[in-house]
Amino acid sequence: MKLHNYVRGEWVPHEGDGLPQYDAVTGELIATCGSEGLDYAAMMDYARRTGGPALRRMTFQQRGLMLKKLALHLYGLRKKYYPLSYRTGATKGDSWIDIDGGIGTLFAYASLRRKFPDKPYYVDGEAVSLSKEGTFIGHHIMVPKHGVVIHINAFNFPIWGMLEKLSVNLLAGMPAIVKPSEVTSYLTEAMVRDIVASKILPEGALQLVCGTGVGILEPVTSQDVVTFTGSASTGRMLKTQPGIIENSVPFNMEAASPNAAVLAEEAGTGTPTFDLVIREVQRDMTAQDGQQCNALRRLLVPATIRDNVQIPLAPRLGQTTHGHPQEEGVRMGALASRAQVEEVKRRIEELRHSSTLVYGKPDDFEVIGADRNKGAFLPPLVFRNDDPFRGQESHTVEAFGPVSTLMPYRDLEEAIQLANMGKGSLVSTVATADPGFARTYVMESAPYHGRILILNEESAPESTGHGSPMPLLTHGGPGRAGGGEEMGGVRGVKHYLQRTAIQGHPSMITAVTDVYQVGGERREADTHPFRKHFEELEVGETVTTHKHTVTEADIANFANVSGDNFYAHMDATSLEGTIFEQRVAHGYFVLSKAAGLFVDPKKGPVLLNYGLEECRFTKPVYPGMTIGVKLTVKEKVNQEKKDEDDIAKGIVKWLVDVYDETGETVAIATILTMVKKRDQSEKPAV
Repeated sequence: MKLHNYVRGEWVPHEGDGLPQYDAVTGELIATCGSEGLDYAAMMDYARRTGGPALRRMTFQQRGLMLKKLALHLYGLRKKYYPLSYRTGATKGDSWIDIDGGIGTLFAYASLRRKFPDKPYYVDGEAVSLSKEGTFIGHHIMVPKHGVVIHINAFNFPIWGMLEKLSVNLLAGMPAIVKPSEVTSYLTEAMVRDIVASKILPEGALQLVCGTGVGILEPVTSQDVVTFTGSASTGRMLKTQPGIIENSVPFNMEAASPNAAVLAEEAGTGTPTFDLVIREVQRDMTAQDGQQCNALRRLLVPATIRDNVQIPLAPRLGQTTHGHPQEEGVRMGALASRAQVEEVKRRIEELRHSSTLVYGKPDDFEVIGADRNKGAFLPPLVFRNDDPFRGQESHTVEAFGPVSTLMPYRDLEEAIQLANMGKGSLVSTVATADPGFARTYVMESAPYHGRILILNEESAPESTGHGSPMPLLTHGGPGRAGGGEEMGGVRGVKHYLQRTAIQGHPSMITAVTDVYQVGGERREADTHPFRKHFEELEVGETVTTHKHTVTEADIANFANVSGDNFYAHMDATSLEGTIFEQRVAHGYFVLSKAAGLFVDPKKGPVLLNYGLEECRFTKPVYPGMTIGVKLTVKEKVNQEKKDEDDIAKGIVKWLVDVYDETGETVAIATILTMVKKRDQSEKPAV
């Protein structure tokens, strides 16, 4: 069978004989793949002309709903991918991580749409005053880049590797060309066929290259983005391609690294933390046959109990049934290919220079339901390095399979030194019940790690484990790990957006961002805004209230109702040495009174008070001062209906500017209300 590349809206078979792809368990030929003859410049141009504009016309909310629809579609099909996943050597559990985990990432980013506005762009942070009188301000806006994302993925997660990246760039509004590993691209191709057939994504949003992709980076421009997952050496080579350097193309690299786990000094034999580490090592070494960029390669333990750790590891690993992924009870499958087995064996020989193999035999082991000489099988292997400061191979050589090295440390300082000798890792685990140990380890090792798991008896029941990056947290690491950041929730989406500083008068910045900026033009409402439906409200629309003179009785009554008898409000004799000149009104009284001034009490489209985002009390309010309020529509956030019976509504953010008789602001806040949308039968407010 020939795999097809999906190019410019068409499925195109590869030219020539192509590269063979073999079943990792049986050694049988599955398919051939290739990418010779593909016009990458034309593919990128197609993505920029079709997929890019279509995605940019959509809002974040619409793009998020598109991801949700795609996730639901693939979830319904997910079982069809498992038989093909088994052929990569993955067990049912491994396949669940790859398939269901990938689809779960789509769902996670679909839900993330609620963190973004119902607009095609994102207003980042707060405005900055750039002038004395406030007529010149600055802000930041983020918009989708006008290029294409090229995803170069590794062989170990053919589906998750694609979906965890696609989720982010599609939400951001950029099209992608996916280049999975030519070793396992047959599984990626199967899912892409279903994605294309669903027609959920706009034309040009996704293209697929199943072969080696040689030359794919040559046509890149400054508007493009490249992501890479794989070995550090390959990543460095790609990162230095002329087109990447000349065009300053963002290159997000996530490279395999010698990740470490540290067992704390207090966690002696028989403690819950000790037992947790033994289970975690066994689980991590055997999951995906150790083929994870996050896999635990180094286990650092107190020198006094190194033997106590080594001894229970053997029976734990020995209990892991190894063989054909579809055989009943098998918990560990095969590596992705025979070539990968040979590569791991070469790394094993390098590790032998400074370490002793204390568990497992790479050439003498049994498998269930398969022929180990035909499949890409390798058993769990544990090395021991008794002099890890001198034996550098443990920190520099990564055998990308079920291989880990045990090494001792004398104290916390040494443990941190050893963990950091990986020169940049994706993840580290510290197993401890001691908060002080955890804090010191995290603070001193964080600069060398992209993620740190603190494992103990309390977190273990729900912990996702050492090797599991989560969609809304950053996945990446410094130094050897590539210096990149994948996923990461809102942070990840921003990788595909261009942040641009904009400067001008507050009215102009309001017009550009559709978010009211302090000092901008206010349009006095002809009808109280609380009488208007969501669609009828306009950013900048303002109601100026009548005023109220604050009295000592107001302060006393509010203290009585609230129970807030703080001395500055109640005891004029205690103010010496404070910033107050006399009894001062409660800040929350000022805010409450402001609500009393601006709220229209009649039943109308405002359904409820949704919350308070920010509030500052900027000037003391004393008895005898007169306050008024300017209530301005700051921003409108559309809300989707949960079901057909749900009320159509949106969230309105209001700027509440409370000022005194001199016109100076005494309090400023952003409040949120839920506002009903107008039924078609209702007339607009007049």
